[in-house]
Amino acid sequence: MDALLDLGFAYSTGSKGYPVDFVTAHKWFNLAALAGSPQAQHCRADIADQMSSRDIAEAQRRARTWLAGHAAH
Repeated sequence: MDALLDLGFAYSTGSKGYPVDFVTAHKWFNLAALAGSPQAQHCRADIADQMSSRDIAEAQRRARTWLAGHAAH
């Protein structure tokens, strides 16, 4: 869960050499939230305020795709 949260922070702030990408950040925060992180829930809500409905839908689609690809592991 911490790695997912860290990726969300990196993409939401452009730190650690990652580009600022709210769609990708929302995806990672969403996955961390699903894993039980209250902090990720808060961060996801914060960046969602700065995103379009279409971007949020894309982030959710990417999270579902990631989950589907990692569920068997």
